[in-house]
Amino acid sequence: MRAPEPLYRLIIIVARALFLINGYRFTMKGEAHVPRRGGAVMAINHTGYMDFVFAGLGARKSKRWVRFMAKKSIWQHKVAGPIMRGLKHIPVDRHAGAGALVEATQRLRQGQIVGVYPEATMSRSFEIKELKSGSARMAQDAGVPILPTIVWGAQRIWTKDVPKRLGRTGTPIHITIGDPIHIGPDDDVAEVTTHLREVMKRMLDETIAAYPEPTGEALRFHPARLGGTAPTYEEAHTKDFSDMRRKKDQFSRKK
Repeated sequence: MRAPEPLYRLIIIVARALFLINGYRFTMKGEAHVPRRGGAVMAINHTGYMDFVFAGLGARKSKRWVRFMAKKSIWQHKVAGPIMRGLKHIPVDRHAGAGALVEATQRLRQGQIVGVYPEATMSRSFEIKELKSGSARMAQDAGVPILPTIVWGAQRIWTKDVPKRLGRTGTPIHITIGDPIHIGPDDDVAEVTTHLREVMKRMLDETIAAYPEPTGEALRFHPARLGGTAPTYEEAHTKDFSDMRRKKDQFSRKK
């Protein structure tokens, strides 16, 4: 019998009320792929700060709660910190992430669903970046499937380099959960990670194709290769590299 989750349930109720007030319009596909029992790694694309909020809704049809891996600094916030602890999410120290992987794998073995951003950082181009191997390694170690998951539309609300647009926006949000990817004990983690990326790229294109055609300012949140004005994959990579160098220098000065 599953333990009750009063805080998580309350957060979902409040979130859905806010979504209704803000006029968000949801389209869900593949919710049945979320197992009703047992662990799974939910591998989510990362285009906006609210991706995890929307991805978690995709598991509710199966009556599951998702434990998300997120940067440790959120736990230090006076409001968000207690909520993250209460929801049993998993803090990740980006300078020493092994501990988070161990904890997440234990959660998976306990039959929980763990939400992961395999791209590690947000995609400024809104394309699928190169993936880290952690999702596949955790799934293999715990003996659970990977659920490739695409959230599209969250970038229109709050993303990098663009002022956030909270409030009543009426933004369409599409959530697609793909067929589970199973990884055996002898499978090559690198090959599975490559396969996961190809699956997520295909799912992204399919989700975008079903999304309302962007016009005007909305083109800023659409991939350049599809006629949008978002940074190209190469431009986004250059900005990411610059950010990484700056943060590395800041971390070195603090030591």
